[in-house]
Amino acid sequence: MISISETAQAHFAKLLADQAQQTNIRVFVVNPGTSQAECGVSYCPEDAVEDSDIRLNFNGFDGVVDAESAPFLEDAEIDFVTDKMGTQLTLKAPNAKARKISGDASLNERVQHMLETEVNPQLANHGGQVSLVEITAAGIAVLQFGGGCNGCSMIDVTLKEGIEKEMIEKFEEITGVADITEHQAGDHSYY
Repeated sequence: MISISETAQAHFAKLLADQAQQTNIRVFVVNPGTSQAECGVSYCPEDAVEDSDIRLNFNGFDGVVDAESAPFLEDAEIDFVTDKMGTQLTLKAPNAKARKISGDASLNERVQHMLETEVNPQLANHGGQVSLVEITAAGIAVLQFGGGCNGCSMIDVTLKEGIEKEMIEKFEEITGVADITEHQAGDHSYY
């Protein structure tokens, strides 16, 4: 789940030496699976460890991860690096903003993952986002746009020339896309 380098483990062990006995290191994600996801590391006293937490054994301490954060910390790496500028603790969690999906994930999960990891980061540059509403029996991915995409004059191009082409190429089950957004009304509408 989480890889912690030997230098980072030594750093944590040194920090924990000044804490109460049996204090752990908690690794977590705030707003997991969203574009606002942020990772963090904190001290975790033994009495703050929940039954549902996942405990990871490291050299001189235990790492604790809450069940909600766990899938978003898959392949996460923590390192403690020294360079000309000094030292710093780094935490890289490539799945924090969109959970890693399994090979046997449903079509809905795979399409939503594609939207979260490939499409929404691009739309976010304009304050927009898109989400999957449903996939019809005919293979039409029904989408809902929000934010800056609501009412945008380029939405048809984004939908048909961008998202639809990518989806059809990536998912053989998808035959097209449809937009159910009411573009002439809404909080962020350009109209």
